[in-house]
Amino acid sequence: MQGLMMKQELLLTEFLERANKLYPKREIVTRMPAFPGGIHRYTYADATERTKRLANALTGLGVQGGDRVGTFAWNHHRHFEAYFAIPGIGAICHTLNIRLFPEQLVYIANHAADKVVLIDECLLDGWLAFADQLTTIETYVLMGDAERSTEESRKRLADATGVKVVDYEDLLAEASPDLEWPVFDEMTGSFMCYTSGTTGDPKGVLYTHRGLYLHSFNHCMVDTHAIGERDAVLPIVPMFHANAWGLPFSCAMVGAKQVFPGPAPTPADIAKLMQDEKVTFSAGVPTVWLGMLDVADDYDLSSMKRLVCGGSAVPRSLIERYQERFGITIQQGYGMTETGPLVTMCHIKSDLADNLDDEALLDIKGRQGILVPGVEMRLEDDEGNAVPWDGESMGELCYRGNFIASDYYKDDRAKQTFRNGWLHTGDVATIDPEGYVQITDRTKDLVKSGGEWISSVDLETKIMGHPKVLEAAVIGVAHEKWQERPVACVVVKSGEDLTEQEVLEFLEPQIAKWWMPDKVVFVDEVPKTSVGKFDKKVLRAKHGDVLA
Repeated sequence: MQGLMMKQELLLTEFLERANKLYPKREIVTRMPAFPGGIHRYTYADATERTKRLANALTGLGVQGGDRVGTFAWNHHRHFEAYFAIPGIGAICHTLNIRLFPEQLVYIANHAADKVVLIDECLLDGWLAFADQLTTIETYVLMGDAERSTEESRKRLADATGVKVVDYEDLLAEASPDLEWPVFDEMTGSFMCYTSGTTGDPKGVLYTHRGLYLHSFNHCMVDTHAIGERDAVLPIVPMFHANAWGLPFSCAMVGAKQVFPGPAPTPADIAKLMQDEKVTFSAGVPTVWLGMLDVADDYDLSSMKRLVCGGSAVPRSLIERYQERFGITIQQGYGMTETGPLVTMCHIKSDLADNLDDEALLDIKGRQGILVPGVEMRLEDDEGNAVPWDGESMGELCYRGNFIASDYYKDDRAKQTFRNGWLHTGDVATIDPEGYVQITDRTKDLVKSGGEWISSVDLETKIMGHPKVLEAAVIGVAHEKWQERPVACVVVKSGEDLTEQEVLEFLEPQIAKWWMPDKVVFVDEVPKTSVGKFDKKVLRAKHGDVLA
């Protein structure tokens, strides 16, 4: 039809090119302990040149469109270069989660058929534990702890695998910086990320250029993250899982300064980066921000405007503490590997802000937020019927949209998750009339007591409001009369003493009597999955007979 707008493919390299042209002097900073001064600092102009060198080098290694190139690395400038170079030539960047078990990593590297893998030198020992079981890798690129990897490390990897090994910096030095990014269909695969595999083998999600391109705009909207050129953004959420929630793309798109925490950062490392680099925005799971509370008073965090928290429910008490102690707003978000990942974000609507008191507003901040643009959402009951948005009726969260997965990569289990054009998340929630989502549980973690559902997530966030509690996880334990009853596994803050009776008395005015845990078990730590979520299957295996 005549008179329509131009058609231009939505490709991720457009973001990097924009940053290079409009914000070439804006910095990208990485904490690299083995580098001189412990910091690597360069600009978008530098990053663009190096990214083009990497793209040419990968092509020279035989990487073609559709090939999978793995990364096994922390958050740093080289990983950022791979984020654009690999999909930029039509290949697929497969981020390998460094916290998965060896058998899971063997499965996903072989299942994805990775052709080339980029590895941090500091992670080499872990990789060598299973490298002889990998069947498709033709070349390894070793990224040195210092500016170059050691000859000894390269030899160890080559001897253990019989595969060609090259140094990352040597590879770039020999490659040309001259490149016109190829243009191809925006529905081409760009990234691959596997779920953490809490049950069975991990499942692969393949993202398109178009999906990640559209997802990136959400971070820059005022009612989502409001990231702009003046921001300095520190993603604690790992680049090896769920694309660092899309932040490296969004920051490049608007020219924001990026600050990467590098290998194995401690809370003190993070706080120092926030202080020294005048960070304004950061994102991570609740355990990160809980750990920061112990050291934050020793640093100047006055530049910080907001923290985004996701991955698991955010305790209301955590939101209160950051606001009262540092004047920092914690925004809660929700998503998963299959959703691109961000699908809801908690911001307060203007009419609610004008008419509700502080307590009511805090209740809303403790929810997972409202739907971001570009996707649709519904609640379903067990029969597939729509559940009303009344704030009380519970159902399974379902999504569809431009950056929502429609399938798993070569996996027959997809039909369990993708049904009737909707992604079924496995998360049980309510949605209030204003559209705010409140996750009540995973379908497998709900406690069913006497035919009634108890939300373990709700109980956990309330228990973590106790000033002596560091963490709390609630599990359902078999009960002869009631089928299941809740048991709370509680981690007490260092230097504090806490009794079961104190916990129960703290809960009593906040919950229905039949929600009260039958027992409080004190534990040294709550086990975590590879992405920082509470691993309740471990707790159930250890404490499942506590009520027997």
